[in-house]
Amino acid sequence: MPGACASTSQTVGPFFHLGLTAVDLSNLAGPNVKGEHITLEGHVLDGDRVPVPDALIEVWQANSHGKYAHEADCQRKPLDAHFRGYGRTATLADGSFRFRTIRPGQVPGTNGALQAPHIEVCVFMRGLLKQLVTRVYFENDPANANDYVLRLIEPARRNTLVARAEGENVYRWNILLQGEDETVFFDV
Repeated sequence: MPGACASTSQTVGPFFHLGLTAVDLSNLAGPNVKGEHITLEGHVLDGDRVPVPDALIEVWQANSHGKYAHEADCQRKPLDAHFRGYGRTATLADGSFRFRTIRPGQVPGTNGALQAPHIEVCVFMRGLLKQLVTRVYFENDPANANDYVLRLIEPARRNTLVARAEGENVYRWNILLQGEDETVFFDV
């Protein structure tokens, strides 16, 4: 039909952004949260390195002891009542995002071996029918060398999952959606 507009049931955009702009849970760690307080910041960039101004980034992570605030985590490690371990924020006009959180502790993997400290990341945006799932690790963490998931990734691409230290307690990590140095995404 000429002149017909797509409805929300026929497309993921631009309606996607309009419905979620008021959702901001970018501060995961208030002053009472135990652990090393950090800032994780970066940009979401498309295949032409153009900023994506309307993506939504979600993060999940363990507390500083390596325990998730979820009933499925049955480890005998302390919970931090002040730390929810979940955050969400929309990118700004320049494609940037920022989370204030803590450096997570190590959690066991499916084989029982401890994983390197990491944050689970999910990207939602226009044009995607399914979210993108990835992880971010921390530069120079000795546990990275033995992390089961990192070792599954081709060595030349592992750096796409590593946040770089940039100043005191600030880590920079960009999410590149396509092209050379595209961020590694996982099928879940």
